[in-house]
Amino acid sequence: MKGRFHYYEGYNMQEVTFPIRVMHELGIETLFVSNASGGMNSEFKIGDLMIITDHINFFPEHPLHGPNFPTGPRFPDMHEAYDHKLIEKADEIAKEKNIRVMHGVYTGVQGPTFETPAEYKMYRILGGDAVGMSTVPEVIVARHSGIKVFGVSVITDLGGFDVPVEVSHEEVQEAANMAQPLMTEIMREMIKRA
Repeated sequence: MKGRFHYYEGYNMQEVTFPIRVMHELGIETLFVSNASGGMNSEFKIGDLMIITDHINFFPEHPLHGPNFPTGPRFPDMHEAYDHKLIEKADEIAKEKNIRVMHGVYTGVQGPTFETPAEYKMYRILGGDAVGMSTVPEVIVARHSGIKVFGVSVITDLGGFDVPVEVSHEEVQEAANMAQPLMTEIMREMIKRA
């Protein structure tokens, strides 16, 4: 896909996750997701790639709310939302290619505002390493459908530290554009080795 539907654009969760339902019907078995996110981990730098190991869902609407789709159980297990074997493969490739990758928990929020300093701190205290406005709904529906997931966050800005940092959409885009070739290189190699 080129882009996605965002909850903050006014789409409901069924619309946001509809492409994942289509992918399931097409027989897709593995989903790669990526996003731009704000880093809250003090070890992160702008432009880092964070391999997502887990997520925290702060969206006010759940993508599985309503009648259960027959693609999965009413209460799907989420203990391995992001596939451990795919993470290992990505780590191996990043090491071979000398690409710096971090690991962390992605916090999904509705947006469309960037976080306040207090919100950054709260999400960090609750266990998040990065925060963004996408990904989580698609991952939940993918896992409900039996699709394995590999996810990467591009750290485009930093927040939650002692000195608040102002952020603009343009700066986020610039950081994402710089990191994208490295992320693409890892993902292409993962596909080659599948």
